[in-house]
Amino acid sequence: MAVQNIGVVGAGTMGNGIAQAFAQAGFAVTLTDVAQGALDKALATIAGSFERLIKKEKMNAEQKAAALARIRTSTTLAALKDSELVIEAATENLGLKLKIFQELDGLLSPGAILASNTSSISITRLAAATGRAEQVIGMHFFNPVPLMALVELIRGLQTSQATYEAVEAAAKAVGKTPVQVKNSPGFVVNRMLCPMINEAIFALGEGLATAAQIDEAMKLGANHPIGPLALCDMIGLDVELAVMNVLFEGFKDPKYRPAPLLVEMVEAGYLGRKSGRGFFTYA
Repeated sequence: MAVQNIGVVGAGTMGNGIAQAFAQAGFAVTLTDVAQGALDKALATIAGSFERLIKKEKMNAEQKAAALARIRTSTTLAALKDSELVIEAATENLGLKLKIFQELDGLLSPGAILASNTSSISITRLAAATGRAEQVIGMHFFNPVPLMALVELIRGLQTSQATYEAVEAAAKAVGKTPVQVKNSPGFVVNRMLCPMINEAIFALGEGLATAAQIDEAMKLGANHPIGPLALCDMIGLDVELAVMNVLFEGFKDPKYRPAPLLVEMVEAGYLGRKSGRGFFTYA
């Protein structure tokens, strides 16, 4: 199955990045969100990203206009009915994702594929909520989507080989490098990355060093391009907490216990860059 028409559910940071990547690669994209304001902001973000590419001479004005013209938006999932591959990029909440998958299952054509950009939730469980379990797969992009090469492709217990091959081809068509991963809490990258970030938050909460000092130590001592706390601000503290909760519940291992400071900061609404305040402050 050759995929041409892409649907994206959720116009936040990940959703608009996914929409940009596919539109830039020549795919027709329908981007949906429950809030028109989120869609307007997403289009402005994508246009701004294209402008930066023009300044770097990696795109011209005609290519920008053509890519933007390939994106249409809607506040209803019904607009996705002709999509051959729909990528759900909604909030990391199992109940919400199950509701979206069940609704999409009733809207899409029998051959359409459902993918989730979840960073930790079971693909097998999402697939079981639909009548097309063999056509459900995880397609985990990384932020910022237009720049990051990796896409984890997560096979649920039910995912067919044909579904995997179609999604693998679509990922390669947008210049990504797909890596096949088994369905397990946190998959591969987040199973390693999020506990490291969580441990950095424990260190901060225990007063071992300041946030800036912790990040500087990891950049200089481990050659990381960005410190773990600044990275958490970029990912979103709420997303980090959601992943740690999935790991903790999935493995029942205390090493995945979320740091108390992380829990408290999320309760305070300090979610990182998107809220203007996390471990660091942002204009």
